Amino acid sequence: MCLSTVYKNTMEPSSVVMKNVMQIECRDGLVILTDLMERQLEIRGTLTQANLVDGFVVVKEN
Repeated sequence: MCLSTVYKNTMEPSSVVMKNVMQIECRDGLVILTDLMERQLEIRGTLTQANLVDGFVVVKEN
């Protein structure tokens, strides 16, 4: 199972939006994140980078 940490705009510790993300959906200008506990978070923006081997994702907020 590949879980990822999602960062907003830059990959810095202060930019962490959500950890243990298991699902990412992009729809209608939103990036919808779901973590291992099935909590959801919506960010208005675009997915700019995803590295599932290293377990990180970067979302650019609009």
